[in-house]
Order: sequence, then C-alpha cells, then structure tokens
Amino acid sequence: MKGKAAVKRAVTRVRQFSIVSLRDLLVASGPTLLAVIAVAVLAYIWVDPAPPRKLTMATGQFNSAYQEFGRQYAAILARDDIALTLEPSLGSAENLQRLLDGKADVAFVQSGSTADDAAEQAGLVSLGSLFTEPVWLFLRESAKVNGLTDLKGKRINLGPEGTGVPRLFRQVLDANGVDAKELTIGELENTPATMALLAGQIDGLVFSSAPEAPLIQMLLQTPGIRLFNFTQADAYTRRLPFLTHVVLPRGIVDLGRDIPSQDYHLIAPTATLVAREDLHPALVGLLVKSAGEIHGKAGWFQQQGQFPSPKYTEIPVAREAERYYRDGPPFLQRYMRFWLANLAERLWVVVVALAALLIPLSKVVPPIYVWRVRSRIYRWYGELRKVEQALEATQMEAREAARDGLLVRLDEIEDSVNHISVPLAYAEELYRLRSHINFVRERVRGTIDMHGRAVTK
Repeated sequence: MKGKAAVKRAVTRVRQFSIVSLRDLLVASGPTLLAVIAVAVLAYIWVDPAPPRKLTMATGQFNSAYQEFGRQYAAILARDDIALTLEPSLGSAENLQRLLDGKADVAFVQSGSTADDAAEQAGLVSLGSLFTEPVWLFLRESAKVNGLTDLKGKRINLGPEGTGVPRLFRQVLDANGVDAKELTIGELENTPATMALLAGQIDGLVFSSAPEAPLIQMLLQTPGIRLFNFTQADAYTRRLPFLTHVVLPRGIVDLGRDIPSQDYHLIAPTATLVAREDLHPALVGLLVKSAGEIHGKAGWFQQQGQFPSPKYTEIPVAREAERYYRDGPPFLQRYMRFWLANLAERLWVVVVALAALLIPLSKVVPPIYVWRVRSRIYRWYGELRKVEQALEATQMEAREAARDGLLVRLDEIEDSVNHISVPLAYAEELYRLRSHINFVRERVRGTIDMHGRAVTK
C-alpha cells in the first residue's frame, strides 16, 4: 500500500511540474484526432482498396502445359498468402468466355483467339505473352502425309471447339486451299485423342502447346509417330500475322538417341495471360512478376529473358503491366514482402489526406489548448471581482462587520488556487493570481486602497 501511495505521489508531482498538460492537450486535440483518423480510414478504404486474397485462373485440359503452368502460378502466389483456384477448361475459347462471364479473374489465351477491339470492348487486358505454342501435327507414318493437301480424306483430331486449335488449324488449311470438310475431323480431348492415335483409330492429331506438355514429350519419342515439318513456316507467318516461325532443333529431346533426327520448322501462336480489366493493380504486378519467374528461362524456342513480354499479343496490355515491363517492380516490392510493400504504398494516400487535414487544424489546436489551461486561472479572477464588488457595495460603517466574511471567502479562493495544476509554462500566471488574491485581501483589511496605496488611519 505504501508503495502504491508513493507511486501516486510521484505521478502527481510529475503532473504538477510538467511543461505540457497532457490532459488538456488530449481534450483540445481530441476532436481533431478523431477527424484525422476518420479521414485516414476513409482514404485507406475508398481510394485504394486492399487486393483480394483469392483468385480464379482458367487453365486448360488434363496433361496440358496450361494445367502445369497453372500449378506453378498457384505455388508462387501462395508464398504471398494468395490462394489461386485452378479451373480446368477445354482451352482458349472457353477461357475467354469464362473471363467474359466473370467466372475467372485470369486465364491462358492463345494469340489469334480474339481481335484487339473485341477484347477491349469486352473489358479484357493482357498481362503479357508467356511462351510460344507451336502447332504440333503428329501423324502415323502409315498415313504418308508429305503436305497439308495430303490430309484430304484423313481422320485428323483437332480437339473440342472450346479450344483454340480448331479455329487456328482451319485458317492454316484455308491458306493451303484445303476445305476442312474434306477431312474427317475429330473433337476428342488431348489425352483420349493420343490414345486413339496410338491405337490407329485416327491418322493424326493437332496440338498447340508448349513443349513441356507430357503428351508432346511422349509423342516425340514414340516409334511409328512422326511430327509434320512446316517447311513453309515463313510464308505462314506472312499470311497469318499472329503466328511466328520457330525451329525444333535436332537432338533437343534426346541428344544421345538423336531425337528428333532433323530440325523441324513449326508455326506458333503465343500463349497470353489475359485478365479482366478490374483486376487489382497490385495483383497485376504480382502476376507479371510470377510470369517472369516461370517463363523467363531459356527454352526450346526462346532465349533467356525473352518472355514474358508485352509483345506478340493482340489484346491491349494493362497499364500496370506495361509499367512493370518498362520500370521493373515497384520500389518497395524490391525490398519488402508483397503485402507489407502494398500496405506502405497505400499509406501514401493516407499521408496525403492527413497532411491536407492537419495543416489547417494545426492552427486551431494550440489556441484551444492555451484557452483550456488559462481558463482554470482566469475563472478565479471572476471570484476576486465579486469580493471587491461586495466590499464596494457595503457602506463604510458596515464594512468592519463584513470584512470577516470576505476574508473567509478569500481564504477559500486561495486554498482552491493552491490546488490548481498548470504546466510550468503557465506558472507565472498562477503566481500572479496568488499575488492578486493577497492584494484583494489587503483591500478588505483596509490597509490599501483600490490603487494599492497605503491607507492612513
């Protein structure tokens, strides 16, 4: 108990001799602080909302490169506590539709799947091209196909209409003067189509995929199955501008077994990461950063750092993605974790709002604080004035009887003043008040007049 009492006395002593009154300061600045906090919270929430922690990505068919890359994106985003839900699909056409329907936030889309004006009107943006997707035409050797005109009457699987391959390959056939109706076209998905090719139920199948796809790797090494060589690849790129000419080098699959045994010329659209235009800007940068980690390495058809790229896409590139490709990641994200950097970047908005509010309010708080401290002193001048007025209103013959009551009142005022706690900066005014109390006391006693001159009796 004694210890608590000592602590209490020490705290009281600190308050009595402090330079600033914390209580008065808090009361004077309280409304201002509440207004500042309210504005800061509104600015934080309304001006730039926090990024969502969940995203949905439309990928591709089972065993496709899209599916494998989707898993890699999910693993990278998980480091920053963002859950990426992967939604399998038939391919580009279905992915585009899911984006338009709001069922996916981001998706893999093949170049040539849509026109730039149509994508812009639909509210879609590109986050950059990721990799080339060569057109792989695998044929049974027994089919004896040397040119695309030899495909007439053959059983060729192009895949479901929800993929980008049927539309793409029909354009290739049309460039060769071949009507797609002259072929027996299948619509099997990639895995069952591969089984049908190996079983001899079809003569060939068409993929458009990155070479990392497991089915591509397998078919390139399967005896009796050969890859069609697009020897006129340069001409295709002139006729169909969204295509590029790539070369599959001899021995790239297996140098020891010399697979393939020659260079193959292929035509290739590019895979693009497409998002809805309302995707949070911070997530755009994070996805582009993830794309660089996944697709930036050297590969069969690309050099180190060639992808991701804002080129090779007919869909308008998002402004945040363009900024990332031009300037790199935001300054803070180079040294901080994503969420911490995003919080710091968003706080700049709050700082601006605070500055706009604090500058004018800073001129209001000091006068309020001064008034609160001085009011505790000045109110007693009103009491002193009442004592003087009572003295002046008393007749001369009755003043002797009234003095005792007025002196008692002055003692009460002095006792109350002695308990006033003010900061040291205002101690001079407190002592001035005490001297004025003594002045009034002497007047009541009749030793001085109202001007402070001694009274001669």
